[in-house]
Amino acid sequence: MLVEQMAKQEGVTERLKAQDQILWVRRMNNIRTRAEEIVREEIIYIL
Repeated sequence: MLVEQMAKQEGVTERLKAQDQILWVRRMNNIRTRAEEIVREEIIYIL
């Protein structure tokens, strides 16, 4: 859910995927990594 929200916010769409797959993959990987970091930090602070 967080990845979807971040992708939408940053304009990483299916249209971008069709136009430039490598850029789309690069940006999605970056978003996924950042989302994982956010989740990890939240879990650590909660525990």
